Amino acid sequence: MIKNDVAFKLGGEAGQGVESSGMGFAKAIARAGLYIFGVQDYMSRIRGGHNWYQVRVAERQLYSHEPHIQLLIAFDERTVSEHLHEVVEGGGVLYDDTFKVDADAIKAHGAIPMPMPLLTIAEEVGGNKLMMNTAAVAAAAGIMEFDLSYIEQVIRDNFGRRKGSDIADRNIRVADAAYEEARKRYAHLFEWKLEAVPNAPQRMVINGNQALGFGALAAGCKFVASYPMTPASSLFEFMCAQARRFGIVVRQTEDEISGLLHCIGAAHAGVRAFACTSGGGFSLMVESLSLAGSTETPVVIVLAQRPGPATGLPTRTGQEDLLFALHAGHGEFPRAVVAPGTIEQCFYEMARAFNLAEKYQMPVIVFTDNFLANSIRAVEPEAFDVQKVAREIDRGKLILPHEHGKIEQAVTNGYRRYEFTEDGISLRIPPGHPKAIYSVAGEEHLPEGFIDWEETAENRNRMMQKRMRKMTVAAHADMRLPEFYGPDDAEVTLVCWGSSYGPVLEAVDTLNRNGMRANMLHFVDIHPLDWDRVADILGSCRSWVAVEGNYTGQLARWIRMNTGLKADGVIARYDGRPLNPTYIIEHLNRVLTRV
Repeated sequence: MIKNDVAFKLGGEAGQGVESSGMGFAKAIARAGLYIFGVQDYMSRIRGGHNWYQVRVAERQLYSHEPHIQLLIAFDERTVSEHLHEVVEGGGVLYDDTFKVDADAIKAHGAIPMPMPLLTIAEEVGGNKLMMNTAAVAAAAGIMEFDLSYIEQVIRDNFGRRKGSDIADRNIRVADAAYEEARKRYAHLFEWKLEAVPNAPQRMVINGNQALGFGALAAGCKFVASYPMTPASSLFEFMCAQARRFGIVVRQTEDEISGLLHCIGAAHAGVRAFACTSGGGFSLMVESLSLAGSTETPVVIVLAQRPGPATGLPTRTGQEDLLFALHAGHGEFPRAVVAPGTIEQCFYEMARAFNLAEKYQMPVIVFTDNFLANSIRAVEPEAFDVQKVAREIDRGKLILPHEHGKIEQAVTNGYRRYEFTEDGISLRIPPGHPKAIYSVAGEEHLPEGFIDWEETAENRNRMMQKRMRKMTVAAHADMRLPEFYGPDDAEVTLVCWGSSYGPVLEAVDTLNRNGMRANMLHFVDIHPLDWDRVADILGSCRSWVAVEGNYTGQLARWIRMNTGLKADGVIARYDGRPLNPTYIIEHLNRVLTRV
């Protein structure tokens, strides 16, 4: 028997409840004290197509999914044909006994066919065939001999309060019947079991977008404006849901251009604001991004990537917008780019983005992607230190209009919004105080903010130098160098950024267990950076290979552009599917063969 180390996948059509069933099962397992990693895959259509939800379970923290599963739970026949090859030898395939499934093919693969009267149980016990997914999840629990009471708790939470206890009661009766039948038929044949961990702490089941929103709330964000675009939409929905509780203004605008302009207006008025979008929406925001650069307005943009070009694969993942975001906009202006790699980092980096934006009075782009945005993990609440974030709020050289004493002291000799300073950062006073009246323009301007109608070369040069000076200051004062994970004397270093963190981390652990000395160098801060120090770090590596979710190796190119150092190879995935440890290791072997 293998206890508490299993992966299972639910598959079916959009509209069959694949995501809700997978999420519910994952929550039940997390409540039993186990760690989970859940990842979903769905097509960009309302109904039909093929969707799946995969959950990996262990007693240790998990950071990635793997391509192999022990139990396949099929809500339709297609799921069996699509995913049978992923089931390990001795694993099981659970499906309704009315499906036209080739049981002999399952046996030939080395797995166990597990037909069950799921539809019959749903209709005869629950009175509704839609309860088949409840029956399927409960049957899976029975096969793994997982305590059904945890699933019953989730059913109560989902149906008890919102839709009346009758629906909850009927779902529980369906679950009980399916659980007992499956346990009787197949539990003795299935090697992998799930067992609650006694006295385990309570953990949050949370995804990356929720963690980003959580970080924004902790940092004091009060304004959000966006046009929904997958995979950023669930972040926008999260902020909408929290608006009344936390006193936030949330606006769905007519398009992404308007969304960022709304945020620029709010930030100009002294409010912490962010917009969220994906690559196509970010393309529309670019002109506004330059306006934020010219007006030195602190605004945060969450760029949730999906594969392009154009509409690309709307519901799948990729890391294809890095070089675009680093260069987006007409003209040159300062910006910061950060890319959290874990759910915990999403929380802290989102909060930190507001500090960077206000301290340096510039736009900050926070990268995520569909994989990080929608993957779930079980995380201890203590991992999100709200008080620490609150203590570290840094609003930079901002004086709010109601702080009369500070303003009068600061503007004794007149107020110049864009005063030339040694660090390039000027005193910022939002509109509303009679002694701090100024103009703001997208055109090149004088220190007072008025347009430089003479367009003098001297003012232009000084204003450009003032703005760009912030980059040097930020690179040395606040931006962090990439961090190693793994042994110091590695034969090969896997260099990655953003959401690749988890798959690469687990690949490194596996490589070291198998005798290869490997480590990881993960970039969260990508721009600006102290590139001399980055060059020193990479120069200490015996060999380094970039691991990225794009075709061209965009981080590797960015590194070479700034340091002159070329990667020894690139492991690139660009099929819209997330990286995983097995994929990385398989491709690393090919890359090293060519080196």
